Amino acid sequence: MQIGIVGLSLSGKTTLFNALTGQHEETGFSGQGGKSHVAQVKLPDKRLDALHTLVPDANKVQTTIEYLDTAGFKTNTSGGGFDSQLIGDLRAVAALVIVLRAFEDDSIPHPEVTVDPHRDVVKISEELLLSDLAVVENRLEKLQKQLKKPGNRQAMESELLLLQRCQDWLEQSKPLRSLELNEDEAKKIRGFQFLTSKPYLVVINIDEGDISRAETIEREFREQHAAQDMEFIALSAVIDMEISQLSEADIPEFLEALSMQEPALTRMIRSSSRLLGLITFFTFGENEVRSWTVKNGVTAQQAAGEIHSDLERGFIRAETVRFEELMQNKTLARCREMGVLRLEGREYVVQDGDVITFRFNV
Repeated sequence: MQIGIVGLSLSGKTTLFNALTGQHEETGFSGQGGKSHVAQVKLPDKRLDALHTLVPDANKVQTTIEYLDTAGFKTNTSGGGFDSQLIGDLRAVAALVIVLRAFEDDSIPHPEVTVDPHRDVVKISEELLLSDLAVVENRLEKLQKQLKKPGNRQAMESELLLLQRCQDWLEQSKPLRSLELNEDEAKKIRGFQFLTSKPYLVVINIDEGDISRAETIEREFREQHAAQDMEFIALSAVIDMEISQLSEADIPEFLEALSMQEPALTRMIRSSSRLLGLITFFTFGENEVRSWTVKNGVTAQQAAGEIHSDLERGFIRAETVRFEELMQNKTLARCREMGVLRLEGREYVVQDGDVITFRFNV
């Protein structure tokens, strides 16, 4: 799954992208028609690390999330906002990370002259919302013309009523992700890839001196922008990029000097996973220990298909044990002896932290 990174130019988007991915892309690129950067990021999980200690000679394989770093935009330029290429890129992603500049640096001018992240998140949210409103209005105009001709009026009238609800909601400056829809309605609008129906994670890019206040800053944003249904995380992209370039041995001392328990990027990646509604299950063996991410609510047979289509097609059962129980008993054989290894069928809903061995026959 892909997450798009968006924000005003010179907000630190590409610095954040480089810190996340270990890339060395040029920072400060912006404007209409700017290029995008794409890279995958390994999803950190201490449970996978712990499982690997039980079979240290096995390969450890982490699941990944893909990030798309888009060109920055300036809302005060002629025609401002997003161009069509950027909109197309954003519609294709599963979630958005909005980067807000909250750091002061006279050598890097803010496109809006002054630094005001509260103002910027409103501007960006409005721009995304207006893009959706334009799509709704265009589709409504076409539907109203089609309704004057012979055809399947019932289906068109149903779509018309649904899109009118979306239009009313957007005109109140409310994102579509907060509009209550039943399963059928949600399915009908999925094809439009509305930007405001996607989950948003807002990254407040702060000064190094504000790191100790990160939680307070996050709380302030949650309270002030509660109606927008967004998640917030405050971090210093520059500092986290420095951390990402350190050796494993040097990181603890660096974090201690900043009174940080873990890199903020680790929290951000976990937040990205939650944002997508993902859970993690594990496969465990002498040759490989691996984490897999799937949508919350998938069945055992569907999860098997994430590994290989043959496993889904020939699914027989899922031998399942909780991560904690495997760590306590050390081996799957011991888990079986202790009666904590369960046999689950194809309709079993996979739980976060399950360690699964799939049995199949093709």
